[in-house]
Amino acid sequence: MSRVAAIQMTSGNLVEENLREIKRLIHAAVDQGAELVVLPENFALLSMAKLRQAGVLEVTPSGPIRSFVAGLAKDYSVWIVAGSIPVAARPDGIAISDRVRSACIVYDDRGNERARYDKIHLFDVDVADEFGSYRESDSIEPGDQVQLLDTPFGRLGLSICYDLRFPELFRLLLERGAEIITVPSAFTAVTGAAHWEVLLRARAIENLSYIIGANQTDRHSATRVSYGHTMIIDPWGRVLAGREGGEGVVIAEIELSYLRKVRHEMPVVSHRRL
Repeated sequence: MSRVAAIQMTSGNLVEENLREIKRLIHAAVDQGAELVVLPENFALLSMAKLRQAGVLEVTPSGPIRSFVAGLAKDYSVWIVAGSIPVAARPDGIAISDRVRSACIVYDDRGNERARYDKIHLFDVDVADEFGSYRESDSIEPGDQVQLLDTPFGRLGLSICYDLRFPELFRLLLERGAEIITVPSAFTAVTGAAHWEVLLRARAIENLSYIIGANQTDRHSATRVSYGHTMIIDPWGRVLAGREGGEGVVIAEIELSYLRKVRHEMPVVSHRRL
């Protein structure tokens, strides 16, 4: 068994304050035995207007956000899935002149960057809330590569927020060996209430995988509200642990022997005809 944690927080527009809160919550997760911690999307900065400014500083691992998270991973001897960090460069190092990539970076327990996934599906959607129109593509360039990595806890597949609505990505992750899939998110209150839990559980059931959904929560500004309801789900679709609102830590144990038992008894993937 491995103990994993998902962080739920209400990020604002000040990077330093958000990072202080992340340190507090990671400390709390490690105190509860977490070996792997998943942060939400935009954990260091929620403001779309400031993404470019922050992303220019994060083009190398020495950037202030990247180096801070690396230091936490090393200091606490914990693996961290760093939800999303704005990076004004592609994985090959080529600079982006006008936008950023929304990059999920995975750190091992020595503070080394072990993988980077750039969000593929961008949230260009009109929502019936106070914010109204979300246009991520104005500030973010989409990625185009599926990413997985081997960890001491199992083979980890990476996704970010709006990716959750695209089951073909999760099927690709499964076909490439994913056993745990992380979903750092900033789901809105409106879309989250309608679809967050049912989508997370569906992705777990369809792919017989553990799903870790770490979400932003509560009110960030006069017009921006996130849904919360961070949860960890097992391969049978059961919610192992969750938190409705408020900042905090969600902890659960994952057991790969159970995952393999479920996949053996319910061999859905081998039954596909299309």
